[in-house]
Amino acid sequence: MNPGSSDKLANQMAEIAALDRAECLDRWRAAFGRPPPKYLSPQFMRRVLIWEMQNKALGGVSAKTTRRLKQTAAGKSVPASATPGSHLVREWNGRTYQVEVIDGGYVMDGKSWRSLSAIAKHITGAHWSGPRFFGVQ
Repeated sequence: MNPGSSDKLANQMAEIAALDRAECLDRWRAAFGRPPPKYLSPQFMRRVLIWEMQNKALGGVSAKTTRRLKQTAAGKSVPASATPGSHLVREWNGRTYQVEVIDGGYVMDGKSWRSLSAIAKHITGAHWSGPRFFGVQ
């Protein structure tokens, strides 16, 4: 990539980072041809939109990643690791839950949690294996 392309990419990222919710919804529809899942936060939508823009500008994802994404979209469980910085998304009873993996725990809706199982119990009201509930190993 040449230096001019790098500047253009940085400008596009800054533009996306400044979008409000309505603009995120419009940009999402333009990028993916459909509205986003319900309850996605503007912050999460901006991250996905930036990732998609970078993906198009810098090249596609690997065949392995494409395969995993298709499995996930089809509702199949896909083994994955939960490393700090990862975001886990799970839909339950019509609501989409987002969990960010941090060092030593997890964050959901601004609250810190020590385990995925505690989050799964909070969401469902029943004892679940948190990693199984979120599809990670």
